[in-house]
Amino acid sequence: MQRASRASVTVDDEVVAGMDRGLVVLVGVGDEDGPDDVDYLARKIVGLRIFEDDQGKMNLSVRDVGAGIMIVPQFTLYGDCRRGRRPSFDASAPPETAEQLYEQLVEDVRERAGEVQTGEFKSYMELELVNDGPVTLLLDSKKNF
Repeated sequence: MQRASRASVTVDDEVVAGMDRGLVVLVGVGDEDGPDDVDYLARKIVGLRIFEDDQGKMNLSVRDVGAGIMIVPQFTLYGDCRRGRRPSFDASAPPETAEQLYEQLVEDVRERAGEVQTGEFKSYMELELVNDGPVTLLLDSKKNF
């Protein structure tokens, strides 16, 4: 998840999503992920206090500041590069499962925060963003880090 000044997603030379200030959430779905993981992540995305208050302290959520949210599917986040020179994607969820959980995450975040911009599942996307801060945080529903 990155705090961004602006971001957009382009597919086939067409901008399919865009926003000004907000959060860009790159989502990888693992083969052990399920509905509980979606709920955990939706709550974190909407409630995490990573925007600065009047004193410059990270104390406000995306909802508090009225910022946008863009959720982009990115299965390559599950690329395991520990062995060899080519990433292994064995731990990523099958596409049908991943798409279902991704769509559920988008819907859950919409219910909690309103409008959500999205990338396109199984599409080649060009993601452009300006990282604000920079602030980049890793969220893991399994709490491995």
